[in-house]
Amino acid sequence: MLPRQLVVLALFSFIPSFAGSQSLEKLLKAVETGDAMEVGLQLDRGLDANAVGPEGVTILMMAARLGHEAVVALLLQRRAAVEQRTAKGDTALMMASIGGHLGITKRLLAAGAQINRPGWTPLHYSAFGGNPEVVRLLLERGADKDAVAPNGYTALMLAALNGYSAAAKAILYEDPDLQHKGPAGESALSLARKRGDAELIELLRRAGAVE
Repeated sequence: MLPRQLVVLALFSFIPSFAGSQSLEKLLKAVETGDAMEVGLQLDRGLDANAVGPEGVTILMMAARLGHEAVVALLLQRRAAVEQRTAKGDTALMMASIGGHLGITKRLLAAGAQINRPGWTPLHYSAFGGNPEVVRLLLERGADKDAVAPNGYTALMLAALNGYSAAAKAILYEDPDLQHKGPAGESALSLARKRGDAELIELLRRAGAVE
């Protein structure tokens, strides 16, 4: 075969993959901006509802993290995998939880997303993010209120760490372990004291927390 013919064949073989990368870029951009119509168009053209962007984040995770509920609803209709995880173990539900996106959290739970799992949980993430409605929803659906995260903290401690009194109050309503100690001997109360958070200190003391 002549060298020129080889070059032409190589160029033609490159076109589909190049076009595919352009389509993926369009899909990722549409997810990022919350353009559900464009997302649907790209999926209709053959792109995968489980397409993965940077750092192993699926487009469902991306939409959940950014709070684009219409995109999440569309992806769930297209059978996107709700339990797919990043290399760090994050799921779409965890990303919705830390962002405080209540509607998306409800949709993912309805689609079968797991609440309790080893390591970090959606409740840990929601407590750290501070949205009391998401915290309350996860607890109502059976989240383990006393699960210990890899850093040694419970959800109550994570809420106290960031000074989220409303989230802490939602957890306190479920009678959690008030005396759990972190790796340095810290408790939810000591974390609140370290912040100088009078409201949270009072909440914890009324619930029975002692140092």
